[in-house]
Amino acid sequence: MRNTPSSPPVGDAPAASEPDSTQKAFVATDSPCVAICSTLFDEICRGCGRSAMEVSNWVFMTEEEKQIVWTRIRAQGYPRRPK
Repeated sequence: MRNTPSSPPVGDAPAASEPDSTQKAFVATDSPCVAICSTLFDEICRGCGRSAMEVSNWVFMTEEEKQIVWTRIRAQGYPRRPK
C-alpha cells in the first residue's frame, strides 16, 4: 500500500487507545450488535437487547435515538458479549 499526500503514513496512525475526534463520535452510538442474534420468539434480541424494530432501523436512527437505546440496554445488562 503506498502513501498519498492526503493519507498519513501507516506508522503515523493514532494509537487504538487514543481515538481521534471522528472515532469518539461513534464510541457510544455504534451498533451494540454482538453477532449473536436470538429473540426466543419475543421482540428482544438476547445478544444486544434491542427490539426487532430497533435492529432493523438502527442505520436510520438519529444519534439521539441511538443514545436512548444505548442507555436502556446498558441499564438492562446488555449487550451480552460471548465469553
